[in-house]
Amino acid sequence: HHTTRAKARTILEQKLTAMLNQFGGRIDDLQQQWSGDTLEFKGKVRGFTVKGTVEITDDKIVGEGKLPMMAWPSESKIREAVKREADALFRTA
Repeated sequence: HHTTRAKARTILEQKLTAMLNQFGGRIDDLQQQWSGDTLEFKGKVRGFTVKGTVEITDDKIVGEGKLPMMAWPSESKIREAVKREADALFRTA
């Protein structure tokens, strides 16, 4: 991520806020909590539960998520979209 952990967290929090403002009407029961440098999240999108973590290390952002079985066929597209977004967020950080 080419920045400090604190700056990376700030960038992630700003992006999450922007996403919630944009897509909040499609997300139900969102729970998110920081535990040290790891964000744990869980919510429902279109009625399906999505959960995972985003960990900030000294040099990486590591995301892990669990998708409902119905989303498995789209997993590679979702993974690529998340990677593109993360690359764009931290390109200039």
